[in-house]
Amino acid sequence: MKSVLQQLPESVLAQILENAFQWFVVVDKNSRILYINEDYCQFLEVPRDQAIGKPVDEVIENTKMHEVIKSGMAHQASPHYIKGTYMLANRVPLIVDGEIVGAFGSVVFRDMNDWKKLSSHVRTTMDKINMTSHEAPNKLYRLEDIKGSSKAIRSIKETIQMIAPSDLSVLIEGESGTGKELFAQSIHERSERAEFPFVKINCAAIPEDLLELEIFGANIEPEKHHRKGRFELADNGTLFLDEIGAMPLTIQAKLLRAIQEGEIEPIGSNMTKQVNVRILAATNRPLEHLIEQGKFREDLYYRIQAITLRIPPLRERMEDFTELANTFLQQYILKAGKRRLVLSSRTREYLQNYHWPGNVRELQNVIQAAVYLAEHEIIEPTALPEQLKQVRKKPVTQFVNLQDAIEDLEKMMIQHALQDEKDKRIIAKQLGLSRSTLYEKIKKYNL
Repeated sequence: MKSVLQQLPESVLAQILENAFQWFVVVDKNSRILYINEDYCQFLEVPRDQAIGKPVDEVIENTKMHEVIKSGMAHQASPHYIKGTYMLANRVPLIVDGEIVGAFGSVVFRDMNDWKKLSSHVRTTMDKINMTSHEAPNKLYRLEDIKGSSKAIRSIKETIQMIAPSDLSVLIEGESGTGKELFAQSIHERSERAEFPFVKINCAAIPEDLLELEIFGANIEPEKHHRKGRFELADNGTLFLDEIGAMPLTIQAKLLRAIQEGEIEPIGSNMTKQVNVRILAATNRPLEHLIEQGKFREDLYYRIQAITLRIPPLRERMEDFTELANTFLQQYILKAGKRRLVLSSRTREYLQNYHWPGNVRELQNVIQAAVYLAEHEIIEPTALPEQLKQVRKKPVTQFVNLQDAIEDLEKMMIQHALQDEKDKRIIAKQLGLSRSTLYEKIKKYNL
């Protein structure tokens, strides 16, 4: 066997490694990545040259490779929760002269349709996963989960990195569907309060006569049973007031006092309770206009907007479209249990020319539906809703910064090249760049 392998050219061995498994990784005894195949890197959305040498837990979420190295015990058909779905993975220790020198891990199945056809052992494993998955705690979004490398999104991410550790209140402005809660969660996740609750309340979704109860809680007769409100539930953590512009003036006054004094008075009580809460608020309507109309307190406005983040609508950040679409596509391919799907060029044209009044949420819903409606491995326009096929010309920006325009064109060219060719050497040659410059630009544009 050894002599046979020695006779094989290095290029042939590389082809075997890349194609023998769908996804696999090799780590050393310190759990640092020695090798990972390109398909796995594409799924993880990390360049291979950046993954190699890193601790495996910084590249692959919920990895258990370190456990295999420590115990010396292999994991066979082990459930692995990654990027929103369960897969089955094998992990084996690598042993040389009786000493563990690393570990090898591979994803065995990533297609739900295949899983259901497996042995009773695997079906039992899947049943256990389905029974317990609803018990898993809701995972908050992190800053790294926010997709996009447009100038606006980069600026927002930089601001969040600076303000997250503080207790500053933040007002997040943006149209419906822009992902305001995602940004709020990422602020909490990076704050000193990340170990404490992130509590949300949508002020527009709860009837006015119940909203005060939900926010401040109550002492309920006749037993004087105390019902905690969202403020108490968020104690030491973060309270996210979504659609705060819909809050009635009477409750705004009570909210202002709670923020200023750090205490609340539950309904039916004459006693106050101390609370330690950071306030994040969001609105899809300019609060300044509501102030002019007498519908929002000016003093409350200045208390909640120490920092204001404006999340641009999707039509103003279309340079992020490809990354967002590909992320949703991969997400729903896995959820639908399909092996592979791609968007046809005509479908992409319809998607990119649409004006997206529902923003990122609408794009997410359209991609999800298209994945389930696709009849073959290519998603054709027939899987799209009719309103997307009413092609409109993209609005032309009246004032364009030349450097931004150059960067947008550069990013678009690299994106198209990456879609058509996997070999970075060939791409660099086609674009007239050195390989190191190409990798720098791929990293810069988060491609």
